[in-house]
Amino acid sequence: MIEFKNLVKRFGTRTVLNGLNLKIREGEIIFILGTSGTGKSVLLKNIVGLLTPDEGEIWIDEEEVSKFSEEQYLPIRKKCGMVFQHPALFDSLTIYENVAFGLRRHYQLSEEVIQAKVSKALRLVNLHGVEQKRPGQISYGMQKRVSLARTVALEPRILLFDEPTTGLDPVTTTAVNQLILDLSRELKTTSLVVSHDMNCALSIADRIVVLDKGNIVALGTPDELKKSDQPLVKDFLAEVLEA
Repeated sequence: MIEFKNLVKRFGTRTVLNGLNLKIREGEIIFILGTSGTGKSVLLKNIVGLLTPDEGEIWIDEEEVSKFSEEQYLPIRKKCGMVFQHPALFDSLTIYENVAFGLRRHYQLSEEVIQAKVSKALRLVNLHGVEQKRPGQISYGMQKRVSLARTVALEPRILLFDEPTTGLDPVTTTAVNQLILDLSRELKTTSLVVSHDMNCALSIADRIVVLDKGNIVALGTPDELKKSDQPLVKDFLAEVLEA
């Protein structure tokens, strides 16, 4: 469903992705781990065309999209839903209006249909009775879930998470990871999760990718990663064992 072929991305003289090759199967939950600056978030942004590669190809649903124009990329972006590190909600809008925002902007739908989609999205992220509240009236963890509801309301086939549990306490982190798993399975989406948390990856990933200096240094199932002798993987695993 998604494939990167010899993907290279540079910023000035710095190479962030260095000839990366990766094939992601439809319906998989893939965790992308690595230290800061290894190109994890850059990889997601290349999928949705926020960045374009300097070399190589990106294939989505058997289309090579890396050379697409802005207009050609629009239907690709409609397939993708991106959940950023911070909720980025509109403080002046209610929760209902925040979740409905993308539906109103991108589709010509009746208010009845919008209401049904918003209600379904909030139900999927286990939020009830918050529709008329504003972001400042709910917790940060709930704001993260509203951000996720806003994304799934558009019914994307690909979900992209950029460090979705940053700034959350352990209990809320566990809840958000369970949501990622439940949503991916229920909605049958392909999910890519950028993270620094090996414990979360071991809990819900189908496969884990470990990046270092723009290269894939490890790739496999959680059980396969647990047996890895790669030094960076062992460092991540040591953090889990020490916790």
